This record gives sequence, C-alpha cells and structure tokens, in this order.
Amino acid sequence: MERFFKRKLSTDSSSLSNPGSSNARPIEVDEILANLQADPGLRTRMADYSPNMRDEIRRGYLQKGPCQPRSYKFPQTNQSGINRRFIAHWFDDHDWLEYSIAKDAAFCLHCYLFKSNFDQVGGDAFTGVGFNNWKKAKERFNLHIGPVGSVHNQAREVAYNLMHQTTHIQTIVIKQTSQARTAYRTCLNASLKCTRYLLRQWLSFRGHDESAQSSNKGNYLELLQFLADHDEKVKAVVLENAPENLKLIAPSIQKDLVNSCAKETIDLILSDVKDRYFSIMVDEARDVSINEQMAMVLRYVNDKGQIIERFVGVQHVTDTTSSALKEAIDEFFSSANLSFFKL
Repeated sequence: MERFFKRKLSTDSSSLSNPGSSNARPIEVDEILANLQADPGLRTRMADYSPNMRDEIRRGYLQKGPCQPRSYKFPQTNQSGINRRFIAHWFDDHDWLEYSIAKDAAFCLHCYLFKSNFDQVGGDAFTGVGFNNWKKAKERFNLHIGPVGSVHNQAREVAYNLMHQTTHIQTIVIKQTSQARTAYRTCLNASLKCTRYLLRQWLSFRGHDESAQSSNKGNYLELLQFLADHDEKVKAVVLENAPENLKLIAPSIQKDLVNSCAKETIDLILSDVKDRYFSIMVDEARDVSINEQMAMVLRYVNDKGQIIERFVGVQHVTDTTSSALKEAIDEFFSSANLSFFKL
C-alpha cells in the first residue's frame, strides 16, 4: 500500500518544517518585514510566501516604495552597436518603475506584488527576469501600462485599495447606500402614483383577499402590479423584488400615503386662501359605525374673482351640541393656522 500512498507527516514535524504555519506566522512576518529585499532582482516571488502573510508583506513594500537608486551610476551596455543605459528621469515619468542594480534591469513594483492575483499573467519581463532593452524602453513602458483594464492597471488599483482599505470600504458603502436610496425613491414614487390615482377616482384601496394566490388583490396592489408590468425600473424594486421590510404595501403604509396626500392637498388649498376672507360650511352626520362626524368646506374668492369651495376634511366629534362642534372647528383652525378675524 505504501507504493500508492504517501505517509502524512506528523503535526509536530509539519509545523517545524513549514515556516509559514499559523503558529510561527507573527514572528516570521515581523522578521520578513524587517528585512525586505530592496533590489527587485533579488526578491522572493510573492507566490512563494504564505497566503496568510502576503497582504502584510505587500503593504510593507508599498510603504517602503519602489527601488529607485537615482544617484547610482547606471552602467552602459552595448546594444545594436551603441552603448545604452538606464535613464534616471524615467523614474519621474513612472512611479511604479524600479531598477535592479544586481541585474541591471527594470521592474514593476505593482505587478510584482499583485500580478499573481490575475489569470491573464502575461510575460514576466517586468516581474521575473527584468527588462533591459533600453533602446525601446519608453515604448515598452507604455506597452506594459496598457489600456484601462490591463493587468498592470488592475494591480495598481488593488495596491491603492490595500493602502486605503477604510476609504475603499466607505466608498462601497456610499455606493450601496446611493443605490438603495434610488431604489427606495423609485418604489415610493410608484406607490404614490397608485395612491393619487385611486384617491382621484374615489376608488377603494383594499381587497377582500390580498394573498399571493388571489386573482384580485384589490385596487392598490393590482395597480402597482400594472405599473411594474409596464416599467422595468419599477418592476425591479416593487412587490416580490423589493426587500421584505420595504415593500410599501402594508395597510398602515397605505394609510400613511393617503394621509400625506391629504395633507399636501389641504396645504395647497390653504396657500390659495392666503389672507383672504372666507366662510365655512359645516355638516354633521353619522358613519356606519355610528360615530358622529363633521365635514367642513372652505368658501372663498380667488384672484380671478371666482367663488371657490374646497372640502378640507372630516372631524370626529363626541356629540352634536354647539359647544362640541365649536371645539372641533377651533381645533381645525389651530392646525390649519386660520384666523377667526378673516371668517
């Protein structure tokens, strides 16, 4: 059997032979960070480090910055019959550019740190063997950077996010919050459209059966479903596509929407009355629950000299005595900020 299966090493021996084990990790990371290899041509490959410590090592290199020995006297190399060498001002044009004194070659810091994260690895001129064709240096530098979605630019973005994790998380949260706000506004606007239509047409909201299996869930839900069927943006945020706690279809929510529409309507009527003289018409009646109610209508003349009559609400009263009706009228005048001097 031993020909087909290898024996597993004991836990103790594996932990001793594996310097990247979880037990030795804090000590080894500190040691590595204290002795980071500056020369890019002599560094350990990032893939050879334990996955648990790579981000800390990457952060250490990013804090240290690229290896750019500006005062170094770069050696000349005969290339195509002409002596050429690395030019120090290339560092000014490319903040990611590194130079290895040991290999007399150029490297990319961001690709060294993060290139192994991507499937499209490409060549290793700027990460492994180094680049030293100085005749075509500028051309190859630009080619290495590539378009927006290139490996280099992806690596650069990951490096930025690693060094600004708090800002990155905050940006994601803000983006998600903005999306949630937009979705809520769309859902609310659709609900208000249904509410305004039903109020204008004097139609009931609720149905006798509003369950998911019902063939007719009532005017409000059916009208909301109609809007969703004819508008993809609305469909994406209402009913079954809305969060369970943000569907805006509960009876209490429907009442809140009706009350909001009523308040906006009354405010518009009162703004039209302004400081004009007006009169009120009051009528008392009982509803089906045998509760006394008092309906009130404002009567005034607008800017065009037209007589306007506006229904402004129903007040519940304890009885129909003059004092009870007067008390209800006082309460309405106080809430509407109307003056008895203009009555």
